[in-house]
This record gives sequence, C-alpha cells and structure tokens, in this order.
Amino acid sequence: MPPMVQTQKLCKSFRRSDGSMVDAVKGVTFDIEKGEIFSLLGPNGAGKTTLISMISGLLAPTEGDATIGGFSITQQPIEAKKLMGFIPQEIALYPELSARQNLLFFGRMYGLGGKELNRRVDEVLAFIDLADRQKDRIDTFSGGMKRRVNIAVGLLHRPQLIYMDEPTVGIDPQNRRRILDTVKQLRDQFQMTVLYTTHLMEEAQELSDRVGIIDHGEIIALGEQGELTQQVGEEDRIEIGLGNRAVPATYPAELQAQIPGVTRILYTPAEQLAEGSSQSTPARLTAFAKRGRTALPQLIQVLNKDGYEIQSVEVREPDLEAVFLALTGRALRD
Repeated sequence: MPPMVQTQKLCKSFRRSDGSMVDAVKGVTFDIEKGEIFSLLGPNGAGKTTLISMISGLLAPTEGDATIGGFSITQQPIEAKKLMGFIPQEIALYPELSARQNLLFFGRMYGLGGKELNRRVDEVLAFIDLADRQKDRIDTFSGGMKRRVNIAVGLLHRPQLIYMDEPTVGIDPQNRRRILDTVKQLRDQFQMTVLYTTHLMEEAQELSDRVGIIDHGEIIALGEQGELTQQVGEEDRIEIGLGNRAVPATYPAELQAQIPGVTRILYTPAEQLAEGSSQSTPARLTAFAKRGRTALPQLIQVLNKDGYEIQSVEVREPDLEAVFLALTGRALRD
C-alpha cells in the first residue's frame, strides 16, 4: 500500500531584504503511512510551518515535490487538496451563527449540498458530541466546544488526511481529553491519516505512531518513539526548577564538569517555558545522566553551594522530550 503522504527532496528558499537567500527547508524526504498518526515536532524557526505549508499546497516549493494519495501538490494541486482536511489552531468559525449554520456554510464551500450536506452535518455533530447544541450560537460556546466544531468543519468532506495544528491550545483539561480521544478515533474507527503538530510533548507521546523531528530545515530524526529513544541511550533526565537568579551561559558546562556521570546539561530560561501559559514557570536546568538518582544529590549540593534556589526536582526516564532536547539542544518552545 503506497503512503498517504510522500515528500521528495522538498526545498524552500526565501530572499532576505538585503538580497541574500535563506534556505528554510533543505531537501526533506519522508513518508506518512495511511492510517497513522504522525507528529511533526520542531522548535520555533526550524522550518516546520514552511514544510507543512508546502505539503498543504499553500506554498510552492523551490525544489522537490510531495504527493497526497498519489497526487502531486505541484502538478495536481486540486486533486491533492480534496483529500486533505485542515484544522487550524485559530478558531475559524462565524461567532454570530449557530454550530449547524457554520457547518452548512463550510459544507457548501466544499461543494456539498441538499440531503447529502445535511446528513454529513448530522454525522459530524454526533461525532463531536454537540448535536444537542447545534442550534446555539458559536459565541455562547466554551473554547473547547469551539475547537470541536472546528474539527467537525475539517471532517465534512470526509478527507483521507487530516492536518491538525495544535488543536488543544488554550482549552480546559476535559475538552483537551475529548479532542485527544477524537484524534485516536479518527485513526482507529475511520482509518484516517493524521498529521499532528503540538508544543505539548506528552500529547505527541500519547498519540503518535511515528514522529518526525525537524531542525534547521532538515529532518534530523524519524521513527517510532521506541526507536527514537534508543538514539539517546538509557540516560535519565533530571529537571531542576530554579529561582529568578540569572544563569550565565558558561554555567551548565561548568556544572557538568563537577558531576560524575552527567553527560550534558541544558538551561531553559523561564520566559521560554512560560510562553503561551498564564502560570508562572521557573527557569529549568536539564541534566542527562546514566543514573539520574545517583547524580541528583551531587547536583543539588553544587547548586546550593553556588547560591541557586531550587524550586522543583524531577527525575524522568528516557522519553520523547529527552530525544528532542538531545537532538536539538532546545526545548520545543525555544
């Protein structure tokens, strides 16, 4: 069975204001299999948005091509786009219209009409569990309910590929849980292929069949989570939340040199960790060690000696976030 998505040496270059060229995406090649949830992860500026814009047919590649269901995005863009549903991060609904009116409007934009359109609207309302609120205006809905209607819009034309751009941003835990379960249902019940992006690593870990990590315009890791975690070995990750005192750029390397068994230490400022959150978040030191619980007391001792306030401590076994940190040297929101 051929893959749902195939990219072949996709490249995209942009001209800077000074006339020089910058390569945002550099010869990316990978496949997304039919019926899988594929998460694409990358820090800000890594080329993720540019890559997805090319796959979606929104941006013409400088070189290379991609296919969706066998249709080329450069040679057969209309046929390729018909197979794809797009669920944006922003709420793309008319607030003064009801849920059903919104779905009818967008259904007509897809070329649907008559009894078939009404049947599909009924189907997607039942799927997102909002049939009882279909006559209510969108501006009376919670953020999570609006996002569920957003998802319903993307499903109206029964696409084979769904692209979901951070669909759980800014919603309550209950609706977030509903949306994550919906993503799994799209794969398990309807055999849809899902291309998923998120800044929440735990979502990628829970949902993904495979993960691609992009940085500096290139795919630097691709595979199942177990395969990726093997790349960073069996190291534990020690996460230490620090107080407000500034950490010099040279300090992580100096600290690492004092702790036997620690192979790497990364520092993430508080403002990066708090991006998109209303809660106060301490800065974080992340240390990698073969035996995290053995290295932890020494780390705490040296940090106390150097005058740093420790606000939280957690030792975590190898996971997808450890892979991301090890490969990019940055947290996902950097």
